[in-house]
Amino acid sequence: MSTEKPEDDGERPCPSILHFTVFTSNERRYLTYLLGYLTLASSLTATIYFPLIEPLSHQYDVSIQAINLTITLYVVFQALSPGVFAPISDSFGRRPVLLITFFIYCVASLGLSFNTRSYIALLLLRALQSIGGSAVISLAYAVVADVSVPAERGKILGPMLASTNLGPCFGPVIGGSIALSTKDTQWCFWVLLIFGASSLCLIGWTMPETGRSIVGNGAVRPHPVWRTWWSLLMNSNRELWNSGEASVGDNVGKTGVGVFSLPNPFSSLRLICYQDTSLTLWSAASPYAVWYCIQISIPIIFSQQYGYDDLFVSLCFLSGGTGVILGGFLAGRLMDRNYKKVAEKAGLLVNTIVGDDLREFPIEIARSRGSYFLHLLSVCALAGYGWAIECSIHPSVPLIFQFFIGMKCTIVLQWFSTLIVDIFPRKSGTAAASNNIMRCTLSAIAVALLQPLQNSLGKGWMFTLIGLIDGLSGISAVWLLQSNGLKWRRERLENN
Repeated sequence: MSTEKPEDDGERPCPSILHFTVFTSNERRYLTYLLGYLTLASSLTATIYFPLIEPLSHQYDVSIQAINLTITLYVVFQALSPGVFAPISDSFGRRPVLLITFFIYCVASLGLSFNTRSYIALLLLRALQSIGGSAVISLAYAVVADVSVPAERGKILGPMLASTNLGPCFGPVIGGSIALSTKDTQWCFWVLLIFGASSLCLIGWTMPETGRSIVGNGAVRPHPVWRTWWSLLMNSNRELWNSGEASVGDNVGKTGVGVFSLPNPFSSLRLICYQDTSLTLWSAASPYAVWYCIQISIPIIFSQQYGYDDLFVSLCFLSGGTGVILGGFLAGRLMDRNYKKVAEKAGLLVNTIVGDDLREFPIEIARSRGSYFLHLLSVCALAGYGWAIECSIHPSVPLIFQFFIGMKCTIVLQWFSTLIVDIFPRKSGTAAASNNIMRCTLSAIAVALLQPLQNSLGKGWMFTLIGLIDGLSGISAVWLLQSNGLKWRRERLENN
């Protein structure tokens, strides 16, 4: 038996400390689509660049390795940026941080659009672009944790991440099409500038503050700094109640302004040291690194081995991208279904109004339910992908394997990315940042080892080895989390 949320007619419920959130279903739905659009900043900016590697090397008169260095630098700052901005958002709110990061992103994109000769400027501006665009995914996970109970987070995360995953799917196609049709790489940066400017406007005009240190459960009227430009223009604040109330336990004052503490940008690194969080972070980072390796290998394999031009190479990203999009939808639905199944088996009530106390809930089991099958599927798909390429089988075969690999990686990544936020509910931004640091660091290491492994083992054994490492380590991590995760979490909470 479960406690169900009463029918939502779109009206805001009476502000109460008994509600986890007073944001209506329509407002949460809008946030879902808005976050899906904003999080394209990370994936689209990274993948639109892949088909430009060779044209950029000619344009700036540098080697392919020099352009690859810009990718490496991008990934480095992709790991560092959330570690700075996400913890700050836990104390100072989501809106100001998102506005700052997208302003940085727009400035960098504008500079790249005008820079046609300086390689040093390209290097530095891509790093700045990464700083501005890479924190958004961690911030989006934090917003989801702000406005949804654990039992229903998949309902928001599924569509949000499916939208986000359009970046890896269409980014290379956009980049390849522009490079082939215009012979001018600057148009790609103009596209990113237009995207960044539109995102900045959407945040400023329409996105309400959700940070629980600022508005509690949404029932607190914030200072104008945290209000939308539209509400300031209309001299009203329809998106938040002027009640001064907040959720129980939230660090909110009567005026709606949180009692701030100076955030430590490197606090997310400490989370890696705990037993349960280190296993959770690995379980999220490993599939991300695997998929990054697949994406990096696509241009080389399908251009050199199958003889495709830039446009057709770009189209080869669509197969895996379709699996990634489908995986995003499936992950959200399965996540909420698994939560209810585990609660029912444990004899626990599911409270969708106040939210469940996860200190007594086996959330590790709920978020990892079904992972064993997915890891075994991954081993088989990666081995099949590697040997299909090694034996130069018809290109449709590796493309089919790409679909299943992309779907599996997305589902597992989403499950464990949600778990790390679940087990740190009051530091959701910091937790999401630690996830980003781990997966970007592991991806950078994996990409650096990719070519040496291929030279020594060949493509077949290389992808088989990647599959075995990802699958066996993932299975081990899931077993340990399901066996000891709740106990380790309780011990950590008691010690802290």
